Amino acid sequence: MLSRLTRPQSLAVCALPVVALLATAVFAPLPFSVAQPGGTANVLGEYRGTPVITISGAPTRETEGQLRMTTIVATGPEAHVSLGDVLDGWFDTDRAVMPRDAVYPRGDDVQEIERYNEEQMKESQDAATTAALDHLRLDEADVDVKLRLADVGGPSAGLLFSLGIIDKLQGDGSGGDLTGGRVVAGTGTISTGGKVGAVGGVPLKTQAARRDGASVFLVPEAECSQAQAELPKGLRLVPVTTLDGAVDALRALASGKGEVPSC
Repeated sequence: MLSRLTRPQSLAVCALPVVALLATAVFAPLPFSVAQPGGTANVLGEYRGTPVITISGAPTRETEGQLRMTTIVATGPEAHVSLGDVLDGWFDTDRAVMPRDAVYPRGDDVQEIERYNEEQMKESQDAATTAALDHLRLDEADVDVKLRLADVGGPSAGLLFSLGIIDKLQGDGSGGDLTGGRVVAGTGTISTGGKVGAVGGVPLKTQAARRDGASVFLVPEAECSQAQAELPKGLRLVPVTTLDGAVDALRALASGKGEVPSC
């Protein structure tokens, strides 16, 4: 014989599965990574005691100012990210929630991801060298460029590598520095033909740049709106689509003459 439940009892019984589902959702791992501003490195100087850019086969120049590539730090591909972590990341301007597949290749283990990032960095360095020497109309057969940035992977430093090579070989073309003595930071992939590509994580990278003293940030034009959303005070955005355009913008900033693009 079944007894009849009161209304409060019925509601309590019905609520149990909902509570269980919510509890599961809160603590279950989700396919996201939580990222925050990472380190930056001046490609015109040394990183962990080793010059980032070494050039032989052509005269180089002493540089002032800095060209800082920027990074983000994300939870690992095997990290447990819960709903609570995701909600915290959405409301914290120093962190961002990103789909794990946007940060790490899908289905790969940690060792495979590390190899993939190393390969991406090597390809980026080769493209950066080709693009920079082509911009300067120098022959890769005569000029040897070595790029070293230990423990940093991925292709997002490509633009800054190219600019660093150009600054060391030619500067602004008029005897001055391409940076104009400033701390310039930025991000962006580079193709061998000099096209700048989007990278992701830009709002976090602008925070890292400003933290490390940058007053100018070169951003792929396609990511202007993302960069503007949480732009740190005192950091000027300069959108770029090509290496030639980035060089022209920096020359205009250094000389105070000419048009500097803005987002």
